Amino acid sequence: MKGWTLLQHALVVAAALAGAVFAAIGIVVRQRATMDVPRDQGVSTVMVSTLLRRRLWWAGTASAVMGYAFQAVALAYGSLLLVAPLLVSALLFALPLSARLAHRRVSRAEWGWAVLLTLALGVFVALARTKPGDYEGSELPALIVAGISLLFVTLCLAVAVRLSDWRRAILLAVGVGVLFGVVAVLTKLVMHIVREGSVLRLVSSPALYVLLVVGVIATLLQQSAFHAGSLRTSVPAMLVLEPMVAVLLGEVVLGEHLAVSKPSAVVLAIAVAAMAAATVALGRDEGAWEEELEAAKATAETGAAPGD
Repeated sequence: MKGWTLLQHALVVAAALAGAVFAAIGIVVRQRATMDVPRDQGVSTVMVSTLLRRRLWWAGTASAVMGYAFQAVALAYGSLLLVAPLLVSALLFALPLSARLAHRRVSRAEWGWAVLLTLALGVFVALARTKPGDYEGSELPALIVAGISLLFVTLCLAVAVRLSDWRRAILLAVGVGVLFGVVAVLTKLVMHIVREGSVLRLVSSPALYVLLVVGVIATLLQQSAFHAGSLRTSVPAMLVLEPMVAVLLGEVVLGEHLAVSKPSAVVLAIAVAAMAAATVALGRDEGAWEEELEAAKATAETGAAPGD
């Protein structure tokens, strides 16, 4: 029994990391697809209609969907409290990919943060043991939280369209982090139903349809956040907020909790703090690279000199 538990734990971790790989590819590729969309059209139907005609965007979206599929598999067999923090490892895969596309070398500082993130993730995986929640009784509270989250994000969007630069970017990033955290909770509930093997219950569950709606809105909002400016602000905010919201809702709404000793809890807290710090640092660097690429592309297309 213990051997099966360890194997299941390993498979959950592997699926979560595979999801992070495809998510990283999706983030980098979809960001490239928005580079020539006018900055003032970052939250508009112009951006959506433009992207829908681009194969590059569809390729990035396909990768993101594949990443989500692996995340769903991980959540089918693992706790949200384990899976959600592992998704920040997407930065470890986005870092070399972005560097290659930008014709840069990864700096020593970035390698240092990457090593710290890797070690912290390793400690987290080794020590984190969770207890399942009450998934049968959590659907209604999850739906209520989803509705409140959509209202909150609508307010963020209404304010964001009146702002520019880093203020718009941070508001959109907050909305993205909140919505994807809710998506993770709804995915856990849906995958629980799938594991129960009841097709009728699945198609009659409101959670499935709310998940689809929230997922589509979160994806479109993320695309707008990629193009809103100040990526060095928005990227780390998105990557840190999503697991934070997911873990919080996993505890409060789903009733999941960690089953570790006090010494292990202290080490886990240190590991999580290190993960957050490394994620912010790498996210800022990733955003800075993307901003430089956008600026270089804009300069090349206008024919203006860099100093103009």
